[in-house]
Amino acid sequence: MPEESSYLKFNYFFGLVNLAVVFLIVWFLWYIFMNPNTVMKLYTPMYGFSLIVVFLSSIILMAKVLEWPVWYNQLCQRDNPISKGILLTVIAFLMMIGLNYIFFWGFIGKFGIAYFSPDSIVASGGIGAEPFNARENASTAIVYFFTAFLWMALFWDLGFGRWPWHKSTYGVQAWSRLFAIAFFVVLFYILLFHSHVCYLFYPAQDKAAVTPWWEELAGTGSAFFSLGLILCILVWVVFSGLLWEGKPWDRYELDGESTFGKGFVVFISTLAFGIILMFILLKVFDYVWDEPFVGGQYTDGPDWRYIHAGEIAGFFIIAAFIWKNYFNNFPNVERLWVRALIRSILAVVLGMLIYWFYYSPLATFFLAKVEGFAQPGDTPLVWALLFLSVILIQSEFFDGWPLKRKRQVG
Repeated sequence: MPEESSYLKFNYFFGLVNLAVVFLIVWFLWYIFMNPNTVMKLYTPMYGFSLIVVFLSSIILMAKVLEWPVWYNQLCQRDNPISKGILLTVIAFLMMIGLNYIFFWGFIGKFGIAYFSPDSIVASGGIGAEPFNARENASTAIVYFFTAFLWMALFWDLGFGRWPWHKSTYGVQAWSRLFAIAFFVVLFYILLFHSHVCYLFYPAQDKAAVTPWWEELAGTGSAFFSLGLILCILVWVVFSGLLWEGKPWDRYELDGESTFGKGFVVFISTLAFGIILMFILLKVFDYVWDEPFVGGQYTDGPDWRYIHAGEIAGFFIIAAFIWKNYFNNFPNVERLWVRALIRSILAVVLGMLIYWFYYSPLATFFLAKVEGFAQPGDTPLVWALLFLSVILIQSEFFDGWPLKRKRQVG
């Protein structure tokens, strides 16, 4: 496996220690920023949710779309993961501040679409326009928008890669990819989320959005249906990119570069697999909690079932990144399909262990979480995405340091 060939022999014990340290870092960040009983208390939960998803999107934007870590190495012509990691992390944080507060709250929300800005919602008046609810609704819209971004950015990286700009300069590749992804993000946001946001208000903004087209299909007008589906799709994008080493999609490449055919096949295949995964999870929920019904509360609500499917998918995604970065994608046997299958099974098992932790009394201590399922204001995706953000910062910005250190070439 060429990716690991430039590194010293992997130390699995060190990987486990590194994972434990990352967990403590996530816990510390949660304690300072999200814990509802401590300092910042940003977990309301949608306000904190929006900040985390924008922060993760900033990391993905820099690492997978603009490829700034690669550009940094070429510009500086040196290999110093510590200084690079600190600089890029600070930039990602500032980008999160700029996108959330300046671009959406201060620009789009004030001059374009009111529901992206708490101030614009309050100024419009009406029921539910008090500051707290206004901020929650604006944050919900931002969460939905950047969920669409995460889907498109990670899919594009796996499916289209540098196509069709692979023969162009780095700058043309990066910015062309950004604008192409942005186009589809806006399109899918409008199709999958905009209708629900417009129906958060009373009276519903039915002149700005149609009734959610999925209402009859899903048994709910909530965009939790779309959110859960996207996360189930991302499981397969991440699994095939990390655990399957880009297989089987690379058979559609030409001279080592992605093609339109590869991107199309990846999109359709991961979409189909995502639908199947969500269907299986919903059937499991039906077995455990019986069938949901319109008007059902908590575990009986169709909307909660969809978001819960997405939450479980989020745990699987974390598990895949953990297995890749801290356990060297064990096992590294000769046959790809064997190692891909075993890795996938192990990632699912690890994901279920993370699920068990989150819904166990341990989470009450570490996260100040109320015990049980479907508690009001409980959004496991906030903690999951914070965990994923820290993992990606180490792997993408710090080049895996200190777990992975490149050999010194004489």
